[in-house]
Amino acid sequence: PEAPAEAGAKGPVALPGAWDEFQSWLASNPDVPGSQWDARRVLPVGNAGAPLMLLTAWPEIDDQRDQALFTGPAGQLLDAMLGAVGTMRADCYLASLAITRPPGGRIDERDAAELDRLLWHHLRLARPGRLLLIGSDIVRMAAKLQLTDARGKLLDINQDGGKLEAVAVAHPAMLL
Repeated sequence: PEAPAEAGAKGPVALPGAWDEFQSWLASNPDVPGSQWDARRVLPVGNAGAPLMLLTAWPEIDDQRDQALFTGPAGQLLDAMLGAVGTMRADCYLASLAITRPPGGRIDERDAAELDRLLWHHLRLARPGRLLLIGSDIVRMAAKLQLTDARGKLLDINQDGGKLEAVAVAHPAMLL
């Protein structure tokens, strides 16, 4: 009965391999990397295989409070940005790598390693057509670049032997 706790202590957390199981796991499992900082989880919205996945590192303070990604003025700006490229939020899969916000918006090396595993697993299951990396932290984690070096370029993210086209933008909260 105590094997899951022991497994977590001995090695990496087991990540569910099916989409629905993964979504349920994100919503309720206490071992989800990035769930330890706040009781209020901010869960992904949308479907696997969406033409565009919007991915940020973790919820902003307003997002954490409202338990939804890209809320308030930052969300309004994001909606305007999406409209400018001919799409809207409802057509996208929105996710943050961590489902809660770390204190001060920073993580340590151990948390970074677990979130890195989660990142690639999440992308594998989500199977987006393209990826929009939102904010400097997720750009550094996913593209291994600084935002200033990634902006304005089409990035190829290696995903299971294939390439996933990605673009990086500053987080709307920073643009405001």
